[in-house]
Amino acid sequence: MGLQRARWPAGYGRACDPRPSSWSVGVLLPGRHAGSLFPGGKRDPADQDVVHTALRETHEELGLVVPEDHVWGILQPVYDQNKTTIAPVLAGVGPLDPQSLKPNPEEVDEVFALSLAHLLQMENQGYTHFRKGSHYHYTMPVFLHGPHRVWGLTAAITEFALQLIAPGAYQPRLVISGLPRV
Repeated sequence: MGLQRARWPAGYGRACDPRPSSWSVGVLLPGRHAGSLFPGGKRDPADQDVVHTALRETHEELGLVVPEDHVWGILQPVYDQNKTTIAPVLAGVGPLDPQSLKPNPEEVDEVFALSLAHLLQMENQGYTHFRKGSHYHYTMPVFLHGPHRVWGLTAAITEFALQLIAPGAYQPRLVISGLPRV
C-alpha cells in the first residue's frame, strides 16, 4: 500500500489534512445523511482524473480550495458494497478550523475534525466484527469522537492513511477472513 498519482476509474475522491511534520494532523469529516464521511462524489466529465474530482468535490461540499500541488497522492483504490471504485486522495491543507469552512447544506450535515493524536489514542479506537454465517468474516476499525463513530469504509480509508502517516504508531484493525493483514 502506498501513495501514487494515477488515473483510476471514475469514483469518489477523498481528502484529508495530514501534516506529519507537526503531528497535529486533522481528518476532515463532513457528516452526511447517508452516513458517508469525507468529501467525495462521482467524477464529472470535465475532471481530468480522481485528484481533480477530489479537489472539486472538496470545494463544492466544504468551500475549501486545495491547490493541486498540496496533493500528496492517491491511496490504493477501495470498493464499496456496490463495487464502486473509491480512490482516496491525501492532501495537506495546513492548519484548519472547521468553523472557517462553508459546508454545502444540501450535501453536508456537520463538519468535525479529528487530530492525529486523537486517532492514535487507544481509547478512541475500536473495532467491529462482521459475521458471515456462523463465523467472523471480517473486522473493521472504528474511531470514536464524542457522539461520532467513524466506521465502515471511512474508517478503513482512515486506517490506510494512518499506516502511511504514522508507521509503527498505529496497530491496524482491518482483517478480512482468508486475506493477509495489510
